[in-house]
Amino acid sequence: MKTRDFGRLLHAPGSRVVLVALLVAFGFLGSRAIWDPDEGRYTNVALQMLASGNYLDLARHHETGHWTKPPATYWAIAAGVSAFGPTPAAARLPAALSFLACTGLTGWAARRLQPGTSALSALVFATMLLPFVAANVITTDFPLAACQGLAMAAWLETRFGTGRERGRWLLLMWTGFALAFLVKGPPALLPLLAVLAVEWLAPAPGAIRRRCWPIGLLLFAALALPWFVVVVLRHPGLLAYYLGTEIAGRIAGADLDRHPEWYGWLSVYGPTLVVGTLPWTADLWRALRRLAAHARGWRDPAVRLAEAPLLALGAWVALPLFVFCVARSRLPFYLLPLFVPLALLVARERQARGRGFPGWRLVGLWVALLLALRLAAAHWPTHKDARRWAEEIRARTPGMAIEEVVFVEDMARYGLHLHLGATVEKVSLDPQPKPMFGAAYDDDFLGELGEPERRVWIAKAARWPEMAARMTAAGYRLERLGEPYAGRLFFLVEPAGGAPGATGQPDPPEPGPESGGR
Repeated sequence: MKTRDFGRLLHAPGSRVVLVALLVAFGFLGSRAIWDPDEGRYTNVALQMLASGNYLDLARHHETGHWTKPPATYWAIAAGVSAFGPTPAAARLPAALSFLACTGLTGWAARRLQPGTSALSALVFATMLLPFVAANVITTDFPLAACQGLAMAAWLETRFGTGRERGRWLLLMWTGFALAFLVKGPPALLPLLAVLAVEWLAPAPGAIRRRCWPIGLLLFAALALPWFVVVVLRHPGLLAYYLGTEIAGRIAGADLDRHPEWYGWLSVYGPTLVVGTLPWTADLWRALRRLAAHARGWRDPAVRLAEAPLLALGAWVALPLFVFCVARSRLPFYLLPLFVPLALLVARERQARGRGFPGWRLVGLWVALLLALRLAAAHWPTHKDARRWAEEIRARTPGMAIEEVVFVEDMARYGLHLHLGATVEKVSLDPQPKPMFGAAYDDDFLGELGEPERRVWIAKAARWPEMAARMTAAGYRLERLGEPYAGRLFFLVEPAGGAPGATGQPDPPEPGPESGGR
């Protein structure tokens, strides 16, 4: 390639969008430690997979299952850690790659919904605040958004594309939904509401596509259902728990305390849409007003058919958003998959107003600001920082190879599994009933003492007098390890009249390469 041609390539809008997306995806990816509770839980389950070699049964500990989500996100995290080692960057790699996938899929969808805006649509998505934040957070929502984006982009090809490949695109749509189903289960199919609505309100002829729908359903079943069938057969009662507690409970119940109030949808999703779409919020507001004006004419079937691309875009946003608002479990990241069609709306609005791309210097300054915020977050003092907890433990146990950290009736910091190389367990002070699914504790205090692992115990400082008295009465002595941290005490447990090894806790080994964990 000639130097002149290479220079033109670098200055092309598409190339600049790619550069922006790469910077946002990978800039300071691993600078921030794992933050509990959510990042720690996802990472911990993936590490349990790698340690056990069992990629079917999801577990937070070798004694306790973890069935809140299907396995795809855990598989992806495990793959990242297996390839690049136990680091925050490796654990966040699926989120970063999902961000890049969504950026590309936004541009792809624009080809069919609003030709001429592919690069602009991709840039809008890549620079919105919420996708930027989510690209550096371990969660199921970005892999879900990527899979749903693939499904919808493929459907747009079969609905508005040309040529003989439209039937095959429909099969790709079902593949995308199958992958999304393995990420988050039934909620993954919410964009299908938009597909069905458009096919009903603005039907288009297509015998090939009609034939491919049954084949697509079979493909979906073949890809999405085998894992569910296997684990349900292996664990009787799991299906009822998953559908009742994890699906219906999150939709209709208030037990999770995720803004279940009647106004919760407004208090959560209002700020998410206003702040999360920065710096494009004003453009989005104008786009939504224009969309509402167009929607008034959709009572006429001829108008719906003529404006089917805009109808599809509106349904893609409105129908899942309605379900999110009605459901009583509400979190900002739930809206993340909707930012693909929101970016398309923004680009459409800017095209209609003749504005197009913003100045690239402004884009560069915005990206620099975003990366500065990411770097600042990495050094933000917080009790959620699992790396800091690991440092506190190491400082208190020099030369001790810690295999397990046990939290007594406290939130388990599962991020320690990655940062300390130790498994994490949560126990109750007294024996508790342990249900087959959704157990609050892995064991009780005295029951855990019989386990052979080298462990450090952690509990709230306020519980120390009670625990010390009860363990003394049971024939054990608690040895404090330094001063409290974040209101928690670190301690060892040993028989009142003997050495630590008598409780199943081996004597600390001589310092060596394995000291301090993995």
